[in-house]
Amino acid sequence: MAKVEKEKKDKSHFFKDFKAELKKVIWPTPKQVVNNTTAVVVIVLITALIVFVLDLTFETLNTHGVNRLKSIVRVEENVIDNNTVDNTTNTIDEKGEQETDANTVPEE
Repeated sequence: MAKVEKEKKDKSHFFKDFKAELKKVIWPTPKQVVNNTTAVVVIVLITALIVFVLDLTFETLNTHGVNRLKSIVRVEENVIDNNTVDNTTNTIDEKGEQETDANTVPEE
């Protein structure tokens, strides 16, 4: 029975302390709550707008940059292909003799 009485005292003591602590809290006025809420919402919207603009900018740069790089690579591949067909690559073997690369077509 002593255990049950102690638990009741602990619970009532807890709730008394809880109520006393809540009385010590400085609660914001409704005007302060509105001002703080407005400030938070505005800051979140501004941050979201900045992230959206940066995302859109980088996506556009990435798309145009990748397409430009692809076109540059295609042009360079065509130039390289044309050069290998038009020109022969001559190398000197170990014996000092000149040989023609088998992958290219000799010039006429």
